[in-house]
Amino acid sequence: MDSKTLTEGSPQNASPLPLHIIAPVFFSFACGGIATVMLGPLLPGLIERWHIQDAAAGVLFTAFFAGQLSGSVVASFRLRLSVIFGSLLTAAGCFVMPWAAFGVAHVTLFFVGLGIGASLTAGNVLVGTAVSSGRARLLALLNVCWSLGAISCPSLLRFCGPRLFFLITGTALALAGLVAVTLPPQAESQAQPKGQTAPSRLPLSLLPLLLFALSLMLFVGIESTLGGWLPSYAVRKSAVLLASSISLYFWLAELAGRMLMAAIVQRLGEVALYRAALVVLIGASATLAIEQRLHAGSIVLLAVLCGLAIAPLYPLIVSLLLARTGRHPHLGPLFATASLGGATLPWLTGVTSTRFHQLSAGLAVPVIGAITLLAISGAITGRHEAARRA
Repeated sequence: MDSKTLTEGSPQNASPLPLHIIAPVFFSFACGGIATVMLGPLLPGLIERWHIQDAAAGVLFTAFFAGQLSGSVVASFRLRLSVIFGSLLTAAGCFVMPWAAFGVAHVTLFFVGLGIGASLTAGNVLVGTAVSSGRARLLALLNVCWSLGAISCPSLLRFCGPRLFFLITGTALALAGLVAVTLPPQAESQAQPKGQTAPSRLPLSLLPLLLFALSLMLFVGIESTLGGWLPSYAVRKSAVLLASSISLYFWLAELAGRMLMAAIVQRLGEVALYRAALVVLIGASATLAIEQRLHAGSIVLLAVLCGLAIAPLYPLIVSLLLARTGRHPHLGPLFATASLGGATLPWLTGVTSTRFHQLSAGLAVPVIGAITLLAISGAITGRHEAARRA
């Protein structure tokens, strides 16, 4: 693949799409990564500040990801505007958060999630359908940008404090929205040849459609649960660990995993990498949930393993999906189901933790989710494997 020019894979008569046209999407993903993961390192301080239990803290995730669901629904219908206004809306929410009380925080986080859902979903569709060959690598690189934002979040919070953190993050997101204005209409209309109407239905039967939706939902739920609750888990298990540090280790490992994926997916294959990553994720997260006497070093190691294992899952799911659908105008509701996982699994983790009086019990929720992903992996990769053998 040429390093400077990307060509559209679906319409044969599409003109070349220069890489610089979609570059603002990569910057938007980096800024969005900060806001997406901020609840994790912030959560221990928020629980102490508002004197709430884990079950109540879990509702914050529900509000946040309910907003993401709403943003994802409408994103693919106006890709360019979704990137622009999604970033600006997230910025506005970050500017409000430093002064928000517990009740107001739910509303604010909903609008933060709304902006993130719109901008990230639209960005995935824009970049994921810019090419036909090498789609998984390009999506992995896009998510590397997201991971760069994610790993900067805990460090930024640690050195700046919560109030300045929100102001800096809001400013970066506002800048991302302004930069996204440079996205020309060509970036949105590239996949649709002139004179050709958009298909009204997805080129998938009901069962694979539901399984792709379930896979997206479980991934986001697992990632949100581990990224959101591991910092709290670590500080409760070990007095020498900091919430910001464990969050940094997790997201840094995910970044490393995304970079490794971009390098090895061509050799190992998408299906084999997907299943191997799930096996490692199940083992590491199950150890966190079951083992009661973990030392600080063990917790850090397991958090790193979780981050490495979860890294390639989302780009691979999206790549497998877009290989069968292309840039379809009705992908928004499908991507929106991913936010259902973020709205439910972290909340269930908090409820389970409060019910059994230990957060390790709550971490059984992402373990069950990962096992389910592995169980249904054959259904979403079967046609891909058959095409490779043919």
